[in-house]
Amino acid sequence: MAETRVILYHKHHTSARTRFLKLEYGGVCGFGPLPQLAQLWSDERNCADEDQKVVMHPGALAGQAEQALGLPSGALEAQGGFRLGVDAPGGEIQVYLARFTAIDPPFELAQQQGAAFVDLTQTRTLPPVELEMLRKAYEYILG
Repeated sequence: MAETRVILYHKHHTSARTRFLKLEYGGVCGFGPLPQLAQLWSDERNCADEDQKVVMHPGALAGQAEQALGLPSGALEAQGGFRLGVDAPGGEIQVYLARFTAIDPPFELAQQQGAAFVDLTQTRTLPPVELEMLRKAYEYILG
């Protein structure tokens, strides 16, 4: 099975303001940085699931993220329609998306973890592959 990462975000229920969780290491891929030479698959390859024999269920990944962050069960909701593939030295990486379910982002919890919720415009210093992933995630989130 491919290695996995998850992008965590919060979308406010009334304003639709969307923020991504930028983790302590400085990126948005939970829970570790992507290798330097990582490249996002093309859209055609991302849609071609026939070459993916075994993939992780995004719900399981959301549960792992809850545990890693010390969140209660149900605090994250996996976004099953979103999956990106990344080619990296050492193998493929599957990237999923999960949404914080609370009305407001857990700012204090993020701060305790050395993380922060950031707007898309505050991610300009991320590596190009993460910026492209966030662009695709943002398009998916907004529909």
